[in-house]
Amino acid sequence: MKAKPNILHLPVYQPGKAIEEVKRELGLDEVIKLASNENPFGSSPKAIEAIKAELSEISIYPDGGSVELTSAVAKFHDVGTDQVIFGAGSDEVILMIARAFFVQGDETIMATHTFPQYKHNAEIEGAVCIEVPLKEGTHDLSAMLAAVTERTKVIWICNPNNPTGTMNTHDEIANFLAAVPASVLVVLDEAYCEYNTSGQYPDTFALLKQYKNAITLRTFSKIYGLASLRIGYGIGHPEVIRSINQVREPFNTTRFAQAAALAAIQDQAFIESCREANTVGITYLQAEFARLDLKSFPAHGNFIMVDTQRPAELVFNGLLRRGIIIRGGHKLDFPTSIRVTVGSREQNEKFITALEQVLAETAVQT
Repeated sequence: MKAKPNILHLPVYQPGKAIEEVKRELGLDEVIKLASNENPFGSSPKAIEAIKAELSEISIYPDGGSVELTSAVAKFHDVGTDQVIFGAGSDEVILMIARAFFVQGDETIMATHTFPQYKHNAEIEGAVCIEVPLKEGTHDLSAMLAAVTERTKVIWICNPNNPTGTMNTHDEIANFLAAVPASVLVVLDEAYCEYNTSGQYPDTFALLKQYKNAITLRTFSKIYGLASLRIGYGIGHPEVIRSINQVREPFNTTRFAQAAALAAIQDQAFIESCREANTVGITYLQAEFARLDLKSFPAHGNFIMVDTQRPAELVFNGLLRRGIIIRGGHKLDFPTSIRVTVGSREQNEKFITALEQVLAETAVQT
């Protein structure tokens, strides 16, 4: 049996190492995972209670239309219920967009260093990926606009960008949307937007009212702390959402995910506390990097990419031996950088202590 030829070269997504795996391999009692941008403070207690309440219904299919959750999310963002679609994480919404819009030979534009699932899903559908280098770690919107042709179907903008943590401002995104042809769908992937405190982040929903060819992606995996339940959503023009819905699998989100998300979005006090703690963590880590004479990108999500001035794989392995899991830049095409999730105060301090030891150790090796 032969798979279709355009997928044979595709890499399999490699998640960060699991805590139990590292404990087992290295014989460690304590491991701190700062690799997958998960919320170190967990999830809302209200979400946990909502999951428990669903246990008696485990044999019953979930609501295939996520009706109650759709209503709550639409009200929260002040949009119509026909503007919302849910997926098993925003990853699945990316997959559905690719499935709904691409035919063989279509072109799609993305940054060279960004979330890899845009390229992955586009290539599965036979689209041609045009990758535009970042400019100082941020999407170069002028260069992306210059790359548009009559074959361009979708443009992907990860904001804040993963893995660099940088962001494009409201004015930059607004000017970009004003210049993009109306026939091109612009996907604004905003998985980390709730962490942003810059005051310059795009007013996305104002832009969606103005531009029918834009869609935003959000997730409950990051600040809401529901990563294991896999639930995210897209919001866009009803016609765009209808097209995506036509390729959505039935019952693609679970009862537990829907119930937990419904409770989580109603507990904004928890979200605010996580945002505040994350801001404190970013300030601490950036100050420590400066003390260690290391340069990092501006951080507008819940992670920081920092140049260690050493081979990233050496730093990754050195931290791993000390029970700290981060994301090595050698896997992200940043050969001397690492990406670290902002943890709790205790986790951040242990990471910095371990990093200092690794930097001293690797200075001898290099």
